[in-house]
Amino acid sequence: MDTLWALLRRPALQRGVRAAVAAGLAWQVAVLLPPLLSDYAYYAPLGAVIAVHPTIADSASAAWRSVLAILTGFLLAVAVYELTRAVPNALTIALIVGLAIAVEQWGLWREQASWVSFAAVLMLTVGLDDPDTYVLRYAGLTLLGAAIGVLVTTVLFPPLQLTRAVEQIGRTRALLGEHLHAIAGTLRDGRVPDAAEWAGRAGRLDRALDRMRAAEAQVERSRRANPRARRWQGRATSIREESRAVDRVAVLVDDLTSLVVEFEPHRRGIDLVDAGTGWVLADALDGLADVVRTPYHSTDGTTPDERDAVIAAATGALDRLVGLLRTATVSDDEGFFALGAVAVGVRRGLLALDAHLRHQQVA
Repeated sequence: MDTLWALLRRPALQRGVRAAVAAGLAWQVAVLLPPLLSDYAYYAPLGAVIAVHPTIADSASAAWRSVLAILTGFLLAVAVYELTRAVPNALTIALIVGLAIAVEQWGLWREQASWVSFAAVLMLTVGLDDPDTYVLRYAGLTLLGAAIGVLVTTVLFPPLQLTRAVEQIGRTRALLGEHLHAIAGTLRDGRVPDAAEWAGRAGRLDRALDRMRAAEAQVERSRRANPRARRWQGRATSIREESRAVDRVAVLVDDLTSLVVEFEPHRRGIDLVDAGTGWVLADALDGLADVVRTPYHSTDGTTPDERDAVIAAATGALDRLVGLLRTATVSDDEGFFALGAVAVGVRRGLLALDAHLRHQQVA
């Protein structure tokens, strides 16, 4: 049962179920109409599938934009055909398609733009014998199906896309933590970070961040006109806040990586301090990575948990880094200031992640 429930929470499966139900209902409604329409009932499921999207707002938008694009294509085809009766058919088709594609550039259509040229060619090839009836059948039944698609999307577990957003945030956290641990490992090995290697890692992280931002934006869109929005308002808000916190930390980590790769502060004179700078810096970065990868507390705050432990470790590592800066004998200003900037970045990252100690001492 748990496996079935987990599957039903998958956005792709939910959309598939909604599309199937909407198409079946649209067909059943269409066949009950007068023969003028019921003989072409298969247009209704088409409209239903067009209108089933991941969010209610997207479904409604797709429905009216698609039908309007279809009507525009029909009218364009009829108008051009009537004006070019004396012109060879090949030239008429070329002119209609060219004009339809030009009309598709209008931003009103969005993803439904291609319906203009499709409908224009369809009218030209099969609908010109009785264009009024064809418009009624095709556009009318498509509109009927689209309305049913929007209704089904609204009623049948209307999506908030929370599952996908949570997954994308989790993947981004994991990749961000891996990125920080890799930098720390390089420092502990005493190696010089390779700029090309970190550029590749940064590219993978950027792609993960883009997917996370898109998922969070879809959650925001899904709340529009959604009857479940109030019930899940708290969860949606926490997802938005978490996504943006991870985003801010990612920007800070990008800066930290650039500072370490470019200035190599652990190799520029500060190792005169007894504690090796590279190790102290690595501990601070590892501490931030562990906090990134441990986002939630598992207790109510009365007893310490794993997140308390990693926050304490990260805070201790940062304190050692700050202490090193305060006592260092500096022979390289660039390295010193780069190391100071790393310390500030780690502190800001912990603040963005709301990483504060709930207990003075974690067992």
